[in-house]
Amino acid sequence: MKRLLLLTTGGTIASVKTENGLAPGTTGEEILSYIPEAKHICQIDAVQIFNLDSTNLQPEHWLEIAAKIRDEYDRYDGFVITHGTDTMAYTSAALSYLIQDPDKPVILTGAQRPISAAITDATKNLMDSIRFAVKDGVHGVYIVFDGKAILGTRARKVRTKSYSAFESINYPVAAFIDDKRILQYVEADEERGSVCFYDRIDPSVFLLKLIPGMEPEILRYIGSRYDAIIIESYGVGGIPFYDKRNFLEELARLREAEKIVVIATQVMLEGSDAEIYEVGFKAVNEYHVLQAYDMTVEAASVKLMWILGITRDFAKVRELFYRPVEHDIVSTQQLEI
Repeated sequence: MKRLLLLTTGGTIASVKTENGLAPGTTGEEILSYIPEAKHICQIDAVQIFNLDSTNLQPEHWLEIAAKIRDEYDRYDGFVITHGTDTMAYTSAALSYLIQDPDKPVILTGAQRPISAAITDATKNLMDSIRFAVKDGVHGVYIVFDGKAILGTRARKVRTKSYSAFESINYPVAAFIDDKRILQYVEADEERGSVCFYDRIDPSVFLLKLIPGMEPEILRYIGSRYDAIIIESYGVGGIPFYDKRNFLEELARLREAEKIVVIATQVMLEGSDAEIYEVGFKAVNEYHVLQAYDMTVEAASVKLMWILGITRDFAKVRELFYRPVEHDIVSTQQLEI
């Protein structure tokens, strides 16, 4: 019988009613008490790392989760993490970069309604996560939610209230889970090196969503406060340069200041390809601007934080950003990196 460690961090799954609305208040041991059937398929221990609404989770908490898994890695066959849904996609991406090439599963899950509620999705999501974690051959970071297992680098929350809160973006769902029946469509890579844990992350990354009428000078201010900027642009990726709102002039200043700039797209599916149009071609080819391509904005943001914890050299940043980690990017296979 496999041995799992349940790490609880708070979120809706652990929330209780208060006079100010729902707030985390259920302990890890209490969460386990709602799924007594788990003891029939694995040995499972519970450790509460913190008990926060995921809106309050920060990069320091990602490091704390990764460090706890590193400390317990040899004692358990897999890890299940309960987490709030609002920033779960960021945490799953972060753990994908902080824990690379794991030969064990690291599963994040949560709920849209508390586990203590009369009607809830929490017990199903938690049991699905446990069943997926004990399945032979499963390793890597996943979100398991509403019967789907999604790669940690490919998840996005797309619904605020419905049980089907998460989708896999620009990549297939890895598995569907129906009680004891698991249909795994994306097999985990067999050839993996030894697990590698990272313990540094630099959150000096800003995400700017373009809208018509925005003044280019905003980039100057952001560049004075952050080392990397993701510009969430329109369509396949373009940077305005017409008339008085010429963002290219500000990109030149950012390049001179050795800041990292990435173009992403506001469109959820199919990713960026900025060189198709003049508005993107100039930015990419004249101003050292990278592209997110088919990466999610969540993954691109956190990947930059991980990279900044290693280097700020542009050539090295470019190499690491375009190097696939846990299938986070597939559109760069023809690039010379």
